[in-house]
Amino acid sequence: MEHIRFMTLERHIIEGERQHPEATGELSALLSDLALAAKVISREVNKAGLVDILGFTGDENVHGEKVKKLDIYANDMMIKAMDHGGHLCAMASEEEEDIIHIPTQHRIGKYIILFDPLDGSSNIDANISIGTIFSIYKRLSPDGTPGTMEDCLQPGINQVAAGYVVYGSSTILVYTTGADHGVHGFTLDPSIGEFLLSHENITTPKKGKIYSINEGNYLYWHPGLKKYIKYLQEEDAATARPYSTRYIGSMVADIHRNMLYGGIFMYPADSRSPYGKLRLMYECNPMAMIIEAAGGRAIDGKKRIMEIVPTSLHQRTPIFIGSAEDVTIVEEFMRKEVNG
Repeated sequence: MEHIRFMTLERHIIEGERQHPEATGELSALLSDLALAAKVISREVNKAGLVDILGFTGDENVHGEKVKKLDIYANDMMIKAMDHGGHLCAMASEEEEDIIHIPTQHRIGKYIILFDPLDGSSNIDANISIGTIFSIYKRLSPDGTPGTMEDCLQPGINQVAAGYVVYGSSTILVYTTGADHGVHGFTLDPSIGEFLLSHENITTPKKGKIYSINEGNYLYWHPGLKKYIKYLQEEDAATARPYSTRYIGSMVADIHRNMLYGGIFMYPADSRSPYGKLRLMYECNPMAMIIEAAGGRAIDGKKRIMEIVPTSLHQRTPIFIGSAEDVTIVEEFMRKEVNG
């Protein structure tokens, strides 16, 4: 019988920490708290069709979007799982307008977490994969004091960890603590309640054959992007074209698939959304850290996503993310068109 290696998420995190004698264990404990939140959210997502948790609450979030009940539940679970561990000085969520302070009765830690509690939630009713995305930074302000907006508004290159959870046919948690440590995926075994290592050292192919974009917005795109999409649809054996198109409309699911198989995910700016639609702090920075650690690239069309200096919590940005060669080619198309 083939030897089965049981590597739980907790053990993986602890073993990674042992490679750093200076580690305090706080980041490990924070990631463990996150894993617990993911398990609880996964349970609710999986039974969402059976209980009165689907549908809208009737409220709108800070972006003017209708809020679904499951979004609120996921947001509450993330906060409850992490506000009392003593590892954080503040949090920020895509669902909340301002930063979330740690209750005064709890110890204040040295980390900041920003998260999108339920990405792709418009797909809930159709039983399509959705996810949670998170991004962790070390605070800039003095230890022991409440976290500040400045702590939250750091460029992506300052991230110390990032990850996402896909709630699909199975629940998978993917995380990285930087390019030196790789990207690892863990699948939840609900029968034992543990995330088990299923995707070790994920490396994304240098070039893929899949592109993911909402082509319904074609009319409003940058001319260089229109030319790039037409280029992908042309037949050319030497460059393995045409590409296939796959677009779920759930960023976590689209990027997870493309990271494994190779390809590019794009949510560009257009004439109606000049800054794009996805959020820099909750979606683009953490995904950029993961993809870069897996050997890919992530840009806003001109520069590296993780080098953008944020000015507001809910800032939007265009994004082109995936296999390194594919991102470089779209970058060239956009530049050519700008420069004539």
